Parts: sequence; C-alpha cells; structure tokens
Amino acid sequence: MVGGGGRESSLGWALARCPGVEQVWIAPGNGGSDDLPGCRSLAIAENDPDGLAAACRERAVELVVVGPEAPLAAGLADRLRAEGLAVFGPGADGARLEASKQWAKALMVEAGVPTAGYWAAADPATALEALERHGRPLVVKADGLAAGKGVTVAETMEEARAAIEEVFSGRFGAAGASLVLEEKLSGPEVSVFALCDGQRLVLLPPAQDHKRIGEGDTGPNTGGMGAYAPAPLLDAAGLERARLEVLEPTLAALRARGIDYRGVIYAGLMLTAEGPRVIEFNCRFGDPECETLMPLLGPELARVLQACAFGELDQAPALSIAAGCSACVIAAAAGYPGMVRSGDPIRSTLVPGENLQLFHAGSRRDPDGSAVTAGGRVLAVVAQADDFDAAFAQAYGGLAQVHFEGITYRRDIGHQVRRR
Repeated sequence: MVGGGGRESSLGWALARCPGVEQVWIAPGNGGSDDLPGCRSLAIAENDPDGLAAACRERAVELVVVGPEAPLAAGLADRLRAEGLAVFGPGADGARLEASKQWAKALMVEAGVPTAGYWAAADPATALEALERHGRPLVVKADGLAAGKGVTVAETMEEARAAIEEVFSGRFGAAGASLVLEEKLSGPEVSVFALCDGQRLVLLPPAQDHKRIGEGDTGPNTGGMGAYAPAPLLDAAGLERARLEVLEPTLAALRARGIDYRGVIYAGLMLTAEGPRVIEFNCRFGDPECETLMPLLGPELARVLQACAFGELDQAPALSIAAGCSACVIAAAAGYPGMVRSGDPIRSTLVPGENLQLFHAGSRRDPDGSAVTAGGRVLAVVAQADDFDAAFAQAYGGLAQVHFEGITYRRDIGHQVRRR
C-alpha cells in the first residue's frame, strides 16, 4: 500500500481483513499504521520507485495499491508494472484524468460526458479576455496537481481576476503553468467511485464529504473534514445513470486513446436541475470518502482489486456491500488549513471494534514510540450503524476519547442526513 495518509490507512486495514491476505505493508505509512491489524509500515517514500520495487521483490508482494495522485501522475504504476508487479492504479497516461484539468475536460467533451462549459488559457491575458467576454464570474482552476488548493469558485469578477493572477503568479508551481475557466454550476455534490480493469468497472456506494473548515459549511476549503455513505442524494437509479452517462463513456474514451486504465475513477458530480454534471475527475480514492467507504466493503475487496490489476474483473468474485450507514469525522490540527503545529502527543482511549475505527493520517511515531501530530488532518474516526443518527453518535463518541493539543473538528458533519 503506497502512501501515508488516512486513505492509505483505511485501505490497508480493509485489505488486511480479506481472507488469504497474509500481510499488508504500508509505505511510508504514518504514526498509526503499525496499530492496524495485519499491517506494518515501511520507511520508503512514495516517490522512491526503486526502493518500492526492491521492497516488493524482497517480500514477494502480489498486489500493489497506489493511494495518492502525485506518484501515479509521476508514473509509479508504470515503473512497478515494468518490474512484473500487479498494480492497482493507473499509469501516468491515465492519471492525466486528474493531473491535467484541460486534458480531462477535452476527454469529457470527446466522450459526451456532461460537464460545465470551459475555456483553457496558457497566459493571464488569454484568461482575462475569456473572463471579460463571458461577462460574469467563473470557476478558476490551476491545470495541474495543486494539492486541492488550486480552485477558486469566484463570486465576483474581481475575485475571478485575482484568482487568475494568483494561478500565474507561481504559487502553484508547474500546476499553474496554465488554467481552466469553467461555468459555475449549482446543486449538491456527491462522489462516485468505480473500480476499473481497463475494460469493465464496478461501482461503490456514493459518498458525500464536507470540504469547508467551519460548521454550517463555512470558511476556507480543506481536504475534507468528514464524510458519510451511502449518500442518499444518489439512489440506485441515480447511480446507474452515473454509470451510463459518466463512467462507462469515460472508460471507453480512455480505451479509444490507447489507455489501459486499471485503478479507481473518482467522479465528483454536481446534481444540477438538468442532471448530473462532472465537476472533476480524480485518479485515486477520495479522502475522507475512502475512510468512510472501506468498512462497508466486503471481504472480496483484495481479490477484486487484484483482478482489476490483472485486467480480469470478469473473473473476480462479486464485491459485497454491507447494509447500513458509515460516518467519518476528521480531527485536524489547530490552524488547519493554514499553518499548523506538529509534534503534539496524541492520547487515545478509543478501542476500535467491529463498527468503530480509528485511522491515522497526519501523524508520526517519535523515537520513544509515542504517536504525535505531523500534519493538518491528523486522524479520522469512523463508525457504522443502521442509520446515520446512530453512526454519527458513535463516531463523535469515539472522537471524544481522542486528544491532542489544539484538536479541531466540525460538530455538524452529516447535517444533511442527521435528524438530531
């Protein structure tokens, strides 16, 4: 399992529960990786392909799952496949679905996938001219990977102009060499994930996350402060519509470009009055949606991901989905999503159980073995129950048993589906 965040913690935990899995190695992991049953951390960076390949050969690894987008965009999956390893994660060509918004928008137009109108620009003058020609605020997106920080949903023309200047100012490095302007859409957002083997796909339950730092969905955007699944915004018919109108045409368009996409396609959808529209594609699981979804997935998960890696999804067992609801709340460090302090001890009396999980994200182990904070989003508490009220009550009850200096979390995660 390549990566060291909460997403990779939950994936490692879920894979370790699957029959036939002897050991899950998480590289580099975090301060909680070694506490997950069946998991061990490996001190190898996600951008060290030679080290990862050697570790896989030494341990006779039978499946590699690449969690984050940056190593995928850099070609890690290609490098490991060249070593003869089975990899769940697209090559650099497929990862452009996330690594270049302009490329992804062109693919959507080619495939007939419903999305917002857009204009691409490689310099400020072209971008500003397109903005003025449109005559109203647009969404401004740095073209490349900007760690979730390169998007501005402008409310005024002045804000849109400032966002354009910011993208080309160099703040986002190579990600800001060009940008995409998009028409603003309106409606609730929902995340849909498809496991792909290059030819076929399997859909997971839809999820919804909370990006804003403040209660009532206020304040700056974050990487995600919590999530829940299955999101009732998208019923079985809505999910099937997403399959037919978005995911299958996208996979077909990738094939038409000669791309053998073996990994997860994450479609961020906005449910507009005219139907679902793609806001963005990602080439990996969302975070914290992944932490929310993993406890709902059945023991076939490892075989299904391995079948995707082999291009043999038609030979995999059906992936079972647990009934009920899953709720996730993120505990962040003080100051997040701005400057945060690291090194504060994490104290926990939470005892994980069948329906309660603790996944570390931004943490590390000190030499004395104690876990300390080491990032913005420090950990996730996840719980499952028959209904969302009970699931969130259990998640918040678990979170009350975890402490570190400056702990910050929203108390209204799931307000859309909670009755109390």
